[in-house]
Amino acid sequence: MGGSGFVGGAVVGELVGRAVVGGGPAVRVLARRAPLSRGGLVGHVRADLTRPETLRGVLAGVDVVVHAAAYVGRDAARCEAVNHRGTVALLEEVRRAGVGHVVYVSTASVYGPGPHRGVDEEALVPCPVSPASMSRLRAERAVLEAGGTVVRPHLVYGAGDVWFVPALVRLLRGVSVWPAGRVSRSSLIAVGDLARAVAGLACGPSAVDRSVVYHAAHPRPVAADRLLAAVGRHLGVVVPRGVVSAGEHRELVRCAVPELSDHQYALLTVDHWYRSDRLWSRVGEGPGPGFEARFVEAARWYAAHLAGRGAASVGRGAVGGGGPGGAGG
Repeated sequence: MGGSGFVGGAVVGELVGRAVVGGGPAVRVLARRAPLSRGGLVGHVRADLTRPETLRGVLAGVDVVVHAAAYVGRDAARCEAVNHRGTVALLEEVRRAGVGHVVYVSTASVYGPGPHRGVDEEALVPCPVSPASMSRLRAERAVLEAGGTVVRPHLVYGAGDVWFVPALVRLLRGVSVWPAGRVSRSSLIAVGDLARAVAGLACGPSAVDRSVVYHAAHPRPVAADRLLAAVGRHLGVVVPRGVVSAGEHRELVRCAVPELSDHQYALLTVDHWYRSDRLWSRVGEGPGPGFEARFVEAARWYAAHLAGRGAASVGRGAVGGGGPGGAGG
């Protein structure tokens, strides 16, 4: 479910690649709109989480469901309808169809405000602060009660990202300083590496993943100065050269990017990094080369996106990380 979005589309691509080489199942996408054409390798069924009647019968013959659909805006009623009630409706169809396993892509934003430093999946009690994250935590609980698997990325980047890096670029274009002492560290993951991890969970033995939560990130958190330097170097954005107090910086950003919520601002300026050893050990794959190398791979896409459309408006997003990166607001 959600195979036409930022993260969902990458997962579909990864699953198709595995199917082509004979190591993965056939792929069927449930979505309101058809995914990008993949030469007839992907089936499409039109379905809508907010209309449970459209889900009836669509999972016949399905072994595993990857649920990567979400609404991450600020409309609380829509968050509840899509993220929570929609997930419950999907799980009911999973039960009717006898599907063996569900993998749900959620967000580390269910933990709420940081700082969070090097914590594992059992170290924090979720305390979400936005309607999107609250509803996605309720969805998580439903998935876990049904014996499914939950994946929590933080900030997701790469081709197709219209939230995280575009929002950061807009901030940097509007404010030329950075808060003093705020060299925060964040858990990041490239969308392709996240897709590999999700596909690995979907294609592997499901018995070991019953009611399990995984953090999805590269094991090395990325410091803010490294992140800003990469954005400046590859996207031609001026990196902040001066510093101001944290309070003054927040006010400057509030004027330059008024739609950036306090929680979303904190995701860019306060430590939010999580241990992800369990995930990579489980799927038996390496986490990839890390931020600098993966950002270079996506830089051309970002440059074209920013030149053609400007920095995307904050508050939009896709599944995958906590607001920035499109994972939960």
